[in-house]
Amino acid sequence: MSDRMEPLTTRRTSPVVSWLLALLGAAAIVVAIIYFVSAAGSLPGFFPGHQAGSAHHHTTHGIAALVLGLLALLGAWMSAGRRDASSSEQVV
Repeated sequence: MSDRMEPLTTRRTSPVVSWLLALLGAAAIVVAIIYFVSAAGSLPGFFPGHQAGSAHHHTTHGIAALVLGLLALLGAWMSAGRRDASSSEQVV
């Protein structure tokens, strides 16, 4: 009998899902930064809140994008999980 505890969780999702969530999270954080530093008139036309000639900053859009980005990164971290115990053991 081994005194070592086995991991409680193992990876159940594909690594592709983790990478896609991480990429989506990083993109959402970039969008949040754009919302924080750009005025509504300077936003790209396809961004929600674009208003030609406006000097208003859409802080709430930036906060929402930041929260979504952080949640996506958290989802990527959680979906990654631990590897199977047999693949993470090292032979000494």
